[in-house]
Amino acid sequence: MHDHVIWPEQFHPKISAIYGLNDIDVAAPAQTVWKLLVDAENWHRHFTPENQVRVLGGERELALGTQLTRVTAGYPMSLEVTECLPGRRLAWATTVDGDDTGSTAYHGWVITPTAQGCHVLTEETQQGPFFLEMVGRANPGLLYRYHQEWVESLARAAEELHRSQA
Repeated sequence: MHDHVIWPEQFHPKISAIYGLNDIDVAAPAQTVWKLLVDAENWHRHFTPENQVRVLGGERELALGTQLTRVTAGYPMSLEVTECLPGRRLAWATTVDGDDTGSTAYHGWVITPTAQGCHVLTEETQQGPFFLEMVGRANPGLLYRYHQEWVESLARAAEELHRSQA
């Protein structure tokens, strides 16, 4: 059994319109995955769709309180890291820029060491009219597919990085 995201009450899956869970076993240490995950401005190197990420405030790596912007599926969004336990947990809250309907999302990552490397789990909830329309109705299954591609790309990148350092 693996750990799951620790949900702030307002983002819990039981009260969210959209929820997705993806996970994968990775043949690389947790620290290798972590290094790739907190290097947000370079996510695009292993996951091409995340090519418009900018960390605000000059930090090189994501940390508790870090703010960043990204464009996902053509929509600009603002994020703030709300949980950061190095090598184990990372989570952020998201708002859609220019959306006055209160649409929000919460995305968490949990990395669990295993005998073969680590297990990576990511979960996200989405709420509000923007996400209901753009993800729920217009693109059913989009959240799952997008995150599945992300975890698979992250795993490949971590495994390649681990092999190159061995």
